[in-house]
Amino acid sequence: MTREISFAEIKKHNNEKSVWIVIHNDVYDVTSYLGEHPGGEDALLEVAGKDGTQNFEDVGHSEDARNIMKKFKIGTLPPSERTGSSNITNCSNLKWAVLALAGAIVVGIVLKKYLS
Repeated sequence: MTREISFAEIKKHNNEKSVWIVIHNDVYDVTSYLGEHPGGEDALLEVAGKDGTQNFEDVGHSEDARNIMKKFKIGTLPPSERTGSSNITNCSNLKWAVLALAGAIVVGIVLKKYLS
């Protein structure tokens, strides 16, 4: 069973000695990862004790990064404190799908024009 951790508790972990962040309603203790983070420790400290979902998604982390972070998960927000942050990933995926569709349409138009 996953431990529920409130924002009140998370906010206490906002310094170099204890860095907890929320990403997609899950709570991560990334204190031991500060020195290893490819983006530098400042990127993590900026969202220490806060919801870092938007920052995390804006950077466009790889699947490898998403797998690495699993080992730092220590809990989840209580249902009453959760946000719809999972929609950020869905919007990001939708953005890429729309771009791919637009690209396919352009390629189709160009091919039709030059093959006619």
